[in-house]
Amino acid sequence: MSATSARNPLAALEDALARVEDPELHRPLMHLGMLKSLRIEGSTAKMRVVLTTPACPLKDRIQAEIEAAVIGTVVGIEAVELEWDADVSRTRGVIGRQDIPGVRNTIAVSAGKGGVGKTTVAVNLAFALLRTGARVGLLDADIYGPNVPIMLGLSERPSQIERRITPLQKGDLKVISIGSIIEPDRPVVWRGPMLAGALKQFLFDVEWGELDYLVCDLPPGTGDVQLTLAQSIPLTGAVIVTTPQDVSLADVGRGISMFEQLRVPVLGVIENMSGFACPHCGEVTEVFGSGGGRQLAQARELPFLGEIPLDLAVRLGGGEGEPLVLAQPESPQAQVFEQVAALLAGQISQVNFQSAAAPEMPAAPRIPRT
Repeated sequence: MSATSARNPLAALEDALARVEDPELHRPLMHLGMLKSLRIEGSTAKMRVVLTTPACPLKDRIQAEIEAAVIGTVVGIEAVELEWDADVSRTRGVIGRQDIPGVRNTIAVSAGKGGVGKTTVAVNLAFALLRTGARVGLLDADIYGPNVPIMLGLSERPSQIERRITPLQKGDLKVISIGSIIEPDRPVVWRGPMLAGALKQFLFDVEWGELDYLVCDLPPGTGDVQLTLAQSIPLTGAVIVTTPQDVSLADVGRGISMFEQLRVPVLGVIENMSGFACPHCGEVTEVFGSGGGRQLAQARELPFLGEIPLDLAVRLGGGEGEPLVLAQPESPQAQVFEQVAALLAGQISQVNFQSAAAPEMPAAPRIPRT
């Protein structure tokens, strides 16, 4: 220890902390400005740790590494007390897109084709993020097939005060869907401009309040909703849901290319319905094949966020209005969603860090509607 450090315990504390790195960004926490309000009270070092995502899956690891760096190294320090905070601002730096007041990150959950369980994944991911302590909203942007109210058991309509819409709630999750507004069994027969207008109303006229994440469940394909969303708000990124089938994977490739053209980061690929485990004998049957999602992610150099097994409990939870992660959070199936959510939070952390350091980008190209 240097003479300066010996005379100045706070300087010694800073020297010790300079060696602790963020496990996702691989840069020192001090250099990243993630350690604030450093102070020493008696034999305890106290500080505020500002994470780049409130759903950081590595908080315990960060705490352990800070304690290891300080206790026994800095003279007189016998304990560490951390206050956790998060700065998840997600300025994407693209001209022409409007922020949603109070919403820090917007995540588009997309699929190249229907029938891959995209909405089931979106709903359970939202609850998995909620369980980390984050504030989460869910926007059902599948205007033509709004299934979120059914999956959440929501039958009431959202209220409106002075042209501002109050979202419905399922537990602590804020929810908005056209399915909660139109009459049951009434089809939505809208052309592109009407659809775009409804989506923008859900984005900007809803009292979302303070949210760390707004999960947007998109319709399948690459149509008006995807274009409107990507060109209206600074999307943090898109999550791609697929099954192992070759047909699904081919459609997903086109969806990935669309987001890349619109300069929306692709946060990763999720393979749904990856295998069915027999509840009696445990034998796994690969109904739709296996490994296709991982191979696609590797081929496109994208993160692979995980495999969601084909499981009866997941389907029953959605059909009964009680999603699995909400109803059975300790079940093995729910733990899979929480692992995927943790990896997703890590990707968002990296995207936010990279975007904060990047120069402002020009407006995304306008893709003509045909």
